[in-house]
Amino acid sequence: MSDPVTQLIAAEGLPAGYGEVVDRYWQPLATRIARMAASRTPLIVGINGAQGSGKSTLCRFLELLLARRQLRAVTLSLDDLYLTRAERLQVAEQVHPLFATRGVPGTHAVTMGLDIVEAVLAGRSFTLPRFDKARDDRAPAGEEITGPVDVLLIEGWCMGARPQSDAALAQPVNDLERDEDPDGLWRGLVNHWLAADYARLFDQADLLVMLKVSGFDAVRRNRAVQEAKLRARDPQAPGLMDDAALARFCAHYERLTLHMLEEMPGRADVVVPIGPDQRPIPPTN
Repeated sequence: MSDPVTQLIAAEGLPAGYGEVVDRYWQPLATRIARMAASRTPLIVGINGAQGSGKSTLCRFLELLLARRQLRAVTLSLDDLYLTRAERLQVAEQVHPLFATRGVPGTHAVTMGLDIVEAVLAGRSFTLPRFDKARDDRAPAGEEITGPVDVLLIEGWCMGARPQSDAALAQPVNDLERDEDPDGLWRGLVNHWLAADYARLFDQADLLVMLKVSGFDAVRRNRAVQEAKLRARDPQAPGLMDDAALARFCAHYERLTLHMLEEMPGRADVVVPIGPDQRPIPPTN
């Protein structure tokens, strides 16, 4: 029987050669986390990365590799903290129409995330929520986790993001902002919430890891791949998007993604450049 890493590679549909990525990148990261956890647990690790950068895959390998070190790791995805569809539509009606689309700060149940962190730190049991992207709504049931947990991995496209300056908000970055947020109200509120409840959640991280893609074009390509996978699993799901809808969806993410690509590498504890094949890029000597 193959070893657990090989089994996970196969389960994730990754090429057999992905074992080299595990050995070269994820094993050393797991070792670093384990060394930190040796002096303080529970440990909170933030995993930042644009759509399709491999955050979920990394977390699955970290859970496995940390288990080999007798550390129990559990992953909380920011995507699973999205407000329900009904809640987002209410925010869209009462605050700004662009909040109907999941993704940006202001569309998550941040308090739910903070409650999970509190439960982990206290060694209590908790429930991980689940979000069904194919249906664009929170799943009716979550996953019960019995404590204690040694390492909580919090992964998300905007994990650890910091707000922009007022000057940076002045000009729209794309047609969506120009046409549907001409007065800057939406992006200003996103920035406000990022500096408030989101900052409280992000500040819980003891270690921040960034999977750094080359630019926003990579985000568009990778998100299209994700959409194709969702369509393959459930062709009739109501939350699926055609090319035009997907382009509009991605536009909601562009401002903050570009901001993070510019400023986060200088302060993240670990930065892993990600290539167009969604694999880490080896350093050049």
